Amino acid sequence: QDHSTNLFNGVHWDPPASERYTIRHPRPEQPTNLKIYEAHVGMASCDPRVATYSEFARDVLPRIKRMGYNAVQLMAVAEHAHYGCFGYHVTSFFAPASRQGTPEELKLLVDTAHGLGIVVLMDLVHAHASSNALDGIAQMDG
Repeated sequence: QDHSTNLFNGVHWDPPASERYTIRHPRPEQPTNLKIYEAHVGMASCDPRVATYSEFARDVLPRIKRMGYNAVQLMAVAEHAHYGCFGYHVTSFFAPASRQGTPEELKLLVDTAHGLGIVVLMDLVHAHASSNALDGIAQMDG
């Protein structure tokens, strides 16, 4: 986010190989009976701030496992400019929400979940593109 204009600019994410997260755990088998825990990573903090992918992996996933869930549905995964929309005014369908961290940190979250035997579902709502002229994709067709 450009802090002088508060607009979001697309950034090509291509870290050097040494900074890329290496997946350690295979995707778990599809459970016979899904028990889904729905979560918004940014709102998963007791503190009055936006939580991160890494914090969610460390603090929330073990609780989800202890409660007996075998799947987590992550809401508001796609980049969105206005935080008050809970992630449903999407400004980039191909980028994870940057407020919560980097794509590498999202990979860590997913890999941690898989290591705990938790299936990860990502909530992407393509019908909710931001219609803001400055930061949205409302005029993507001309």
